[in-house]
Amino acid sequence: MNWVLMKNKLEPEEVIRLRLVGKNEEESTLIGLACGLCFDFNKFEPHIFLVGTEEGKIHKCSRAYSGQYQETYIGHNLAVYKVKWNNFHPRTFISASADWTVKIWDSKISSQIMSFEQGMQVVDAMWAPYSSTVFACATQDKIFVYDLNVDKIGKLAEQKPSKQPRLTNIAFNQRDPIILVGDTHGGITLLKLSPNLTKSGVKPSNFPDAKVPKEFENMPLEEYEKQKMETLLQVVSKWEREDS
Repeated sequence: MNWVLMKNKLEPEEVIRLRLVGKNEEESTLIGLACGLCFDFNKFEPHIFLVGTEEGKIHKCSRAYSGQYQETYIGHNLAVYKVKWNNFHPRTFISASADWTVKIWDSKISSQIMSFEQGMQVVDAMWAPYSSTVFACATQDKIFVYDLNVDKIGKLAEQKPSKQPRLTNIAFNQRDPIILVGDTHGGITLLKLSPNLTKSGVKPSNFPDAKVPKEFENMPLEEYEKQKMETLLQVVSKWEREDS
C-alpha cells in the first residue's frame, strides 16, 4: 500500500492485490489471494517492485499497473522469505526461501539463473553494498558469504555466530566491512569480514595477468560493478546453452 498524508491522518492507498497464480486467468480468479511475505523496490526503476509469497512464487509488480503482475518467477517450492534487487545491476535480484535455497535471478527470465542449497531453510539474503557479485545469506544457525566473481559455485566463508538463538536476519554495514546478524532472542551480532571478501572496483588482482585493461582504467565504480555482473550473466547463460 501507499500511504497518503492527509490533513490530520495517514490514508492507505492500495497498490496491488496479490492473486494466486493458476494455469490460466480464469483459474487464478477462482483460487483467491496470495500471501506476501517480503518485497523490495528497484532503485533504478522506483515504480517497479518484487513480492515474495508464501506459495514460493515471486511477482514483479508496478505501481502504475495495479491489476496484474508484470512477471511471475517460478523456482522456489516453499515460502520466499527475502527478495532483494542488486545494488549495481538493474535486472538482477536474489531470493531466500524455506526450501533451503538461495537463488539468483535475471528479471528478463522467469526461472532462476543460479541456485545455492544451504541444507536448511534460508531466512535472509543480502547483496553487499560494495560489490555486485558478493552476497551473504543466513540459515537458522549459520552465515554464508559468496563472491560470484571469484567462485561461481562455492561459498568463500561461513560462520556460526551462536549456539542457542536462531538467526532471523542480516544486514551489511554501508561503510565498514561488517555484517549485522539478528536472532530470536533479540540479540545482534557483529561479524567482521576479511579483506578478501570486501574487494570492489577496478583492481589489478581482479584480472588474470594482474594488469588493468585500458577500457577499465578510468571506469567509475558503479559502471564497473554493473559490467562485472553483466559478464557473469553472460557466462551463466552460456553454461545453460551448452547444457541444453
